[in-house]
Amino acid sequence: MSDYDEFGLFAENAAEAGLPWSGPPRVRRVSAEIGGGLRVSGLRWGDGEPELVLLHGGAQNAHTWDTVALALGRPLIAVDLPGHGHSDWWPGHLYTPERMADAVATALDELAPRAAVVVGMSLGGLTALTLSARRPELVRRLVVVDVTPGTGDRPEKTAAIAAFVNGPTDFESFEEILDRTVAHNPGRSVQSLRRGILHNARQRDDGRWVWRYDRLRPTADGSHDFSGLWEDVSAVQAPLLLVRGARSPVVDDADVAELLRRRPHARVEVVDGAGHSVQGDRPLELAGLIGEFGFARA
Repeated sequence: MSDYDEFGLFAENAAEAGLPWSGPPRVRRVSAEIGGGLRVSGLRWGDGEPELVLLHGGAQNAHTWDTVALALGRPLIAVDLPGHGHSDWWPGHLYTPERMADAVATALDELAPRAAVVVGMSLGGLTALTLSARRPELVRRLVVVDVTPGTGDRPEKTAAIAAFVNGPTDFESFEEILDRTVAHNPGRSVQSLRRGILHNARQRDDGRWVWRYDRLRPTADGSHDFSGLWEDVSAVQAPLLLVRGARSPVVDDADVAELLRRRPHARVEVVDGAGHSVQGDRPLELAGLIGEFGFARA
């Protein structure tokens, strides 16, 4: 796959989504120092001051938002979370929402200090909740996609995701990694999954393929318990939209009830036909919700 062009696949995204195409968008790599010689990378869309910040889920990268970004048509920053994409991996390999939020805050101080909306999906959504609680001046409106602090309270909520993410660490060929990805994502087109792998995997010098992310380790007590982040939900000052995937088990009705108990004015939307990765399954619907929530009253 030596002919891979990171910025050469946007026409495929547009065609698959039925979006008009007038030529390649203006997208470039940017990065920010977060301390300790480590950097956070991201994609800057457009030439104006970023109006949105997009934070992907665990085992993903900034390109998961490509179709959403095309549909929104606004200047934005899509961040590679630490340990993902082109951002540096951390010594110790511990990527908690709290640590991620501090790193993202440092990066946004430089890259997007006045964005109107922060959107976070899954691990990025938990990161965004903590970011909003700790640095409210960076989060003027908040969209959380298919996650709450209740996500880790029952293994069955994330069993399918864990089965895929915790699979083999390397693959003999691109075809092998594609076949496994297709088997675990039956609702997605092969073309979109192939595109996602090109962005999210790389070929080693020995010819084998590996993912571009560091595996999420459990916390010190061996769990993935995020329940302490409910206090961050209570502390959020920004208008909040929770988007659920109708086919996803990750957020249940009890989670929604708890979120609304703590944030009675939060808005909740369910996207039909979407699983956990709403941005991949129904990108236009998600872009519409983000645009309406974030900018209709701007």
